Amino acid sequence: MAARDRGYYTRAEFIEVCSWKTVRSRPKVAMNTAAAVVAATGRALAAVDEASRIAALLELEGVGVPTASTLLYFAFPADYPILDVRALESLGVKPRSTYPVSFWLEYLEACRELSRGAGVSIRTLDKALWQHSKELGLAVTGPGSS
Repeated sequence: MAARDRGYYTRAEFIEVCSWKTVRSRPKVAMNTAAAVVAATGRALAAVDEASRIAALLELEGVGVPTASTLLYFAFPADYPILDVRALESLGVKPRSTYPVSFWLEYLEACRELSRGAGVSIRTLDKALWQHSKELGLAVTGPGSS
């Protein structure tokens, strides 16, 4: 994506990606200035460790871990899953209203291990987990269900 090549998201890209994840976030994410988006996403995309990368994105208004994971996915599609309640439910994990950075780090490592073990890409694993929940008719309840 252009954001990775450029080293940051533009405000328009940021709002588009956040809205793709959950349209409900649009009013809050739109409160971020262009300068704030460039600064935070620039720090995130340049960070060398996962905790710093996600933490930089969480500084932005309206961004929780699920949305931050989506921003990372669109910048680095081969490296990141999208944290979603359907994927969590396929793994037997109950959705929460908020997710700490520690949860994201554990989820990320679990997805990377599962994808390596299955010999598939992170994105293939991510889509399979989402589809599994949908096909089983698992109840998608709680925050982040979009």
